[in-house]
Amino acid sequence: MMTLRQVEVIRAVMVTGTINGAARLLKVSAPGVSRLVKYTERSLGIRFFQRQNGRYFPTPEAQNIFAQINSVYEKVDDLSYIISNIGRGALSELRIGSVPSISQVMVPRAIERVRRRYPDLGIDINILKIEEAIDYLMLGKGECVAMSYRLDHSALEFLPLASGELFCIVPPGHELAGRKQVSAAEMTRYPLIGIDPNDPYGRIMAEIFARNRLSYNISIKARFGTTVCALVKAGLGIAVIDQFTVAHGGYPGIELIKIAEPTRFDTYIAVKRGTPLSLYAEHFIDCLRAEMRAVEPGRRAAAKPAKAPAGKR
Repeated sequence: MMTLRQVEVIRAVMVTGTINGAARLLKVSAPGVSRLVKYTERSLGIRFFQRQNGRYFPTPEAQNIFAQINSVYEKVDDLSYIISNIGRGALSELRIGSVPSISQVMVPRAIERVRRRYPDLGIDINILKIEEAIDYLMLGKGECVAMSYRLDHSALEFLPLASGELFCIVPPGHELAGRKQVSAAEMTRYPLIGIDPNDPYGRIMAEIFARNRLSYNISIKARFGTTVCALVKAGLGIAVIDQFTVAHGGYPGIELIKIAEPTRFDTYIAVKRGTPLSLYAEHFIDCLRAEMRAVEPGRRAAAKPAKAPAGKR
């Protein structure tokens, strides 16, 4: 049997016609090439080359072997090409889904990281309602879905992403604008724009009032957080929105006010239970988790430098 290394060395001598040429081609020492050629000839009982005037010529009995060696080497080249393409993502497509609140800012930031790692990867992003995620995963339309809510489904697994907070958003010039904090009770005094409380995403927003047993009226209902932001920006009311929708200044023209009551909630990546993820999907999840955890409430506070005491500035 010949090893791939022996195949590589014998072919290099055949192509260059000299031991020194083969050594330069392979970036190894000439004595090492010479020793391996002699060892291969001795172990197989076949003389591969005849030396004439310092050059190496294939022997007649080795011609058929060289044809096979070239074939093997071409296959190795093909394998290297495929591996290289996999490393760049050229032969694959990443198919992922996300609810709108995470897709607005967080998913694009994660995809930018994925693109840097896999520049040739095809990417397909679907914006889904929470209830659409089940069919998306069960029918194999995509590998994972970023979720703001955990569903009860035996065939799905929910991996933790990050925790977030809710904020009150108001248009510039509003009575509450400029405030650092507002209570749930204070918010009920103004026209509210929101998502139907019966919607899973809307339920997250509604819980802040339900926990405090506050009655409230949603004057305008909208399906997605980005629409809610647009309506607030237009001066049609105030709203409660999750931090990921408006992270990194993702929606300019509105002001964010911290809510006095606890508003922490969790987000998840939903996957089909028992189905292995591609390395691209795993990398996307890692990137998305990193982006979202970077803006988690505790991490944001820790990232702010402490003010120096008076007289020490």
